[in-house]
Amino acid sequence: MELHGLKPAKGSVKNRKRIARGQGSGRGGTSTRGHKGAKSRSGYSNKRNFEGGQMPLQMRLPKRGFKSPNRVEYVALNVSRIEAIAAKFSISEVSPDVLYKLGITKKNDVVKVLGNGDISSKVTVKAHAYSASAIQKIEAQGGTAEKL
Repeated sequence: MELHGLKPAKGSVKNRKRIARGQGSGRGGTSTRGHKGAKSRSGYSNKRNFEGGQMPLQMRLPKRGFKSPNRVEYVALNVSRIEAIAAKFSISEVSPDVLYKLGITKKNDVVKVLGNGDISSKVTVKAHAYSASAIQKIEAQGGTAEKL
């Protein structure tokens, strides 16, 4: 076997379809584009979501709701949960950094402490926001509620 004797496998190489080369070629006239319509014209390009003139899906569906770009989505943390975390990991200070290291919240979560449940230990809590009842319950046990 030598390099000048190599050939591609039989049937693997095909001639390209030569269109618009006259009637005798069998692909003249409309040149495989059919009759009339946008697809038969030169320069045609299909627009995204174009459905042939039918009302597009994104226009048929109802538009609903609104989300303010300035909203703050808090991760809610109840006083009872803080009590459980403090008891389980034997810590006296709960902050977003501590919660992240324990795997309870994500790195950039904004934490809000809510007043559901009871707290029985003295805990220093650092969070971005508090409910009034949460501050009252934490300070009633001698703890502090520091706002970040």
